[in-house]
Amino acid sequence: MHSLIDIGANLTHDSFDADRDDVIERALSAGIEQMILTGSSLKASHDAVALAEERPEVFHATVGVHPHHAGDYDHSAHANLLALTSRPAVVAVGECGLDYYRDLSPRDRQRSAFERQIEIAIETGLPLFLHQRDAHEDFLAILRPVMKQLSRAVAHCFTGGTEELQAYLEIGLFIGVTGWICDERRGANLVDAVRHIPLDRLMIETDAPYLLPRSLEPRPKSRRNEPMYLREVLRAVADAMDTSEEQIARATTANAKRFFDL
Repeated sequence: MHSLIDIGANLTHDSFDADRDDVIERALSAGIEQMILTGSSLKASHDAVALAEERPEVFHATVGVHPHHAGDYDHSAHANLLALTSRPAVVAVGECGLDYYRDLSPRDRQRSAFERQIEIAIETGLPLFLHQRDAHEDFLAILRPVMKQLSRAVAHCFTGGTEELQAYLEIGLFIGVTGWICDERRGANLVDAVRHIPLDRLMIETDAPYLLPRSLEPRPKSRRNEPMYLREVLRAVADAMDTSEEQIARATTANAKRFFDL
């Protein structure tokens, strides 16, 4: 069983409070050797770093403010995030970007918070962990001019089609694929797009507790996703790319180690 790295797990989410240690042990037993804990707000970023520091051989953390929380991004938040990046557990800036689907923060505040976090990534040399939903054009317009100043960047939880993918590959993004690819209702575009991802730009993730793979058999009683189900994402990606699970496992693990400098 080839080991895997889950590049996006929200393990500090309160849905894991009752059994977090069991969830971690199940992941390790399933060959998920390392997990990147996602920071999506100031609190979640602090929590992710704290958990990562408890088990540095297994966990690393990103620190950032998701566009949903961009309305809270001010000078204090910026200074706080910048300070967090000096902690050894921190391997990326984000989750940051734009979300015009839910529009939980005003769009001008989203763009501003995104640009400020890009500044942190440029200043620290850390890679960017990106979120984009229904904001493709603005997202590209902000990223394209700064890509040469960034070390690396990944489109986390990519759910788009081939055209969007090609635009991201052209500017140099890595692509993170989740259990969205296992969803027969809305994942068809992604199945088609994944075939065009070069193996050296592909990574896989669960985005736990979200996006439980719908193709799991038997289907879990709980709708909560967890890192052990990364193997189902691996299976679906291998199917879509018409290659072996082992080849995808080797490539995505090597890419994650290189991308996050693990």
